[in-house]
Amino acid sequence: MKLDSLNKLYVDELKDIYSAETQITKAMPRMVKAATSPALKAAFDAHLQQTYGQIERLERIFQTLENSPRGKKCVGMEGLLEEGKEMMGEDIDTEVLDAALIAAAQKVEHYEISSYGTVRAYARLLGDNAAVDLLTLTL
Repeated sequence: MKLDSLNKLYVDELKDIYSAETQITKAMPRMVKAATSPALKAAFDAHLQQTYGQIERLERIFQTLENSPRGKKCVGMEGLLEEGKEMMGEDIDTEVLDAALIAAAQKVEHYEISSYGTVRAYARLLGDNAAVDLLTLTL
């Protein structure tokens, strides 16, 4: 698809975020399992539940756009999650592993914040107020 309009860019970016979120749902259980701190395990599990809600809101936006969320792979998130996976495979002290997992999760969160902020700005420019509201909930 040629990105020759803000609307097409908006949909493309939404697909990218959808891909990122679905990748997170696959990676997060491994992070829960790898974490040693009970508080960190609980935080990762809570974030996993939030991610399912974020996916649901994206699917609602795609329904109103009469478009599919599928068809794009977020290579940015793939790379961030791969970094976290590599850390889990290192010979590393448990406290250091927890710190590394927190760092990996922060990178993921910053990517999400940036992505959601961008698509919310596009939605606002395009007059998609329902999507603005849903994306604001996520942010």
